[in-house]
Amino acid sequence: MKKLLLKSISIVFFASFLYIYSCKKSKLDLLPHGPTELVYFSTESEFTKAVLGVYAKLTDFYGWVTVDYAAGPGATLMPIFLLPGDDITTNNSNEEFEQFGSLQASSGRVNNFYTTAYQLIARANVVLEKTATVTDGVYTTPGLKDIHTGEALFLRGISYYYLWNYFETAPLNITRVTGTDQFTPPGTTGTQLLDQAIDDFTKAATLLPSSWDDANKGRATKNAAFGFLGKSLIFRASAAGTSEDYTAAIVAFNSISGVALVPKFDDNFSFDTENNLESLFEYQASESPGNNIWLPNDFDNAIGNLSISWNYYNDLELYGTSRFYATTKLLNSFDPADPRRDLTLDPSDRIINKYVLRDKASLGWQHASVNNYRLLRFADVLLLKAEAVIQSGGSTAESIGLINQVRTRARNMGAGTDPANHSTTETDKTIIMNWIMNERLIELAGEGQRWPDLRRWQMQGIINLDNAYFSSNTSTMSFQLPKHLNLPIPNSEIDVNPNVTQNVGY
Repeated sequence: MKKLLLKSISIVFFASFLYIYSCKKSKLDLLPHGPTELVYFSTESEFTKAVLGVYAKLTDFYGWVTVDYAAGPGATLMPIFLLPGDDITTNNSNEEFEQFGSLQASSGRVNNFYTTAYQLIARANVVLEKTATVTDGVYTTPGLKDIHTGEALFLRGISYYYLWNYFETAPLNITRVTGTDQFTPPGTTGTQLLDQAIDDFTKAATLLPSSWDDANKGRATKNAAFGFLGKSLIFRASAAGTSEDYTAAIVAFNSISGVALVPKFDDNFSFDTENNLESLFEYQASESPGNNIWLPNDFDNAIGNLSISWNYYNDLELYGTSRFYATTKLLNSFDPADPRRDLTLDPSDRIINKYVLRDKASLGWQHASVNNYRLLRFADVLLLKAEAVIQSGGSTAESIGLINQVRTRARNMGAGTDPANHSTTETDKTIIMNWIMNERLIELAGEGQRWPDLRRWQMQGIINLDNAYFSSNTSTMSFQLPKHLNLPIPNSEIDVNPNVTQNVGY
C-alpha cells in the first residue's frame, strides 16, 4: 500500500472548493488543467485512487508537516498524541501539551489537528456519496464497491474517535458539504462524536475484507474495524457508564481472527517488521522521490508529505524544542528485569527507544521516517478486553489471563522469570483494574494511547488526575479539571461558527 499511496490523487476533492471561485467572472472562461469531478469516477480504478486519497490525509496527523506556516515547525501534531499523559515528558516548560496552562484556542497545532480531522472527514464523505450514487457498470470487481464504502467509513470513524478523545464536542458532518447552509453546523454533546465513530466502525466491519494481498497490505480490514469498534465501545462505557457497551466490546473483540502477539515485542516498532501478525492497523508511512515534509497532503500540492516523524524521540532538528523522554514514573513502573523496559527506554537517561531503535537510515530529510505508526495492535486489544470483562462483571480469572498473555510474551523474550504472571485466584476488582492500568502504561508507553486512557478513567472516577499524577520533568505544569480534559475549540472555528460553544475554561 505504501507504493499505492504515492499514486493517490486529490483531484476528486478539488470540487469541494470550486464554490470559492464561482463568483469571479474572470474564472468562468478558464479551462481545467485536468479531469474534473463531472468526468471522474468513471472507472473503479478512479474510485480506488479516491479512497487512497482519504488514507493519505492521515499523513497530516503523524508527519513533520505544518499546515499553518505562521505556527512554525512546531505545528507538527505528534506532540498531541505523545505528550499529554504520565508516560512521556520533556525539558520544555513551555510545551502546551504537557504544561497545560499555556493551552489556548489560538494554538496552531490545535487548529491543525482540528482542521486535519475535518479534511479527512470531507474526503471520506465524498467517497461515500460517490459510491452510493455510482452508475451501474462502473464497478466490475465483485464486492469492491462495498469495500471502498467500508474503507471510507472506517477512516471517518478514526477522525470522530480522535475528535471525541481530544475535544469531546465538535460538529458532526456525515454528508458532503455542498452549500452555505452547511457552513455553521452545531456542536455535539456527550458521546455523540463517539457514537458516530461506533456506527461507522460497525458498518465498516460488515463491508471490509478479512485481508489484502501484499500490494495492498495496510489497508483497513474487518479486524481493524472490529478492534476500533471494541475500543470505542469501552471508551463510551467509561464516559457514559453504559455497562452494555462492555459486553458489546467483548463481542467485537471476539470477532477478530487470525492475529496473535508476535514473539518479539520490538517487532511492533521496526520499519522492517511492519504490518505483522500483531498489527490491526498502521499508518503506512511512505518515501516519495519528491516527498516534501513541509507540505500537507492536500488537494493543491503536487507532492506533499507521506513520511512520518519520530524526531521527537531521536532528537533530530527540533529547532530549539525539547526531545521527549520517559517519565520517572514510567521507568519505575517497569520491573528492571522486564525485557520491554530497555526496548522502550534507556534507563540511564530515560531517552525513548521505541520506533527509533530499529528505524531505517535517514531518507534525506531528517524529519522523514518510513517506520509506520501503529494505531492499534493486538496487545492493546487483549488489555482492553481484560478491562471489558472485569467491568461487565465477568470472570476475574479470565480477565487476569488476558493480562498474563501480554506479560508472558514479554517474559519469553528473556531468560528470566520477569515479568511474572499475576495470580488468577485474585478476585478484588480494584486490584485487577490497577493491574490493567499499569500493564497498559508499560506495554503501550510512548505509543499515543496513554492520554485517551487517562481521560476516560478520570471520567469514570477510577483515577483522579492532578499535577503530581503526570510525573513531569517541568515545574510549570498547571493541570486543571475539568478544563484540561479537552483541548480548546480553535479560534478558526469559534470565529466563523456561532453554533459551536467553546470548551469549559478556555
